[in-house]
Amino acid sequence: MTWRGSTTPQERIFACLPYLLPFLDGLDYANPFLSQFPVLQPLFLPFLLLKPLTGFPFGLIIFFALFLLVIRNENISHFIRFNAMQAILIDIVLILCGLIFSYILQPVLQGGLILETLFNVVFLGTVVAVIYSVVQSALGRYAEIPTLSEAVYMQVR
Repeated sequence: MTWRGSTTPQERIFACLPYLLPFLDGLDYANPFLSQFPVLQPLFLPFLLLKPLTGFPFGLIIFFALFLLVIRNENISHFIRFNAMQAILIDIVLILCGLIFSYILQPVLQGGLILETLFNVVFLGTVVAVIYSVVQSALGRYAEIPTLSEAVYMQVR
């Protein structure tokens, strides 16, 4: 639904781009899934080559650039700012999952089926959320993800 007017094709493309950040960070959880379904590895190979761009210094720079230069810039359309903020919030959820896995679950579970299942859930959830959001953005609609989109609307005026 576009409640702030129609969107141009250029705005739709720029609204899709920020979702690369959470998608690339979600690849951290892809190993169990891709080892279970090796036929899908070529599908994710181009993105695995881009993965180093989300390393420590670059990922943080991209994060702050999106936040300060796009989301807080009132001259950029609401549609692009909304999608950039939603991509950042998905990425923050992934960062929190990584902290929980690293410091709480991995020492307790020490690998195994439960941890692989949780990795698969996080990876597939990220893939579904990103694909849904990109498709909706490409169609010129706001991607409504429950709870997350409400937080985005509070941040982006």
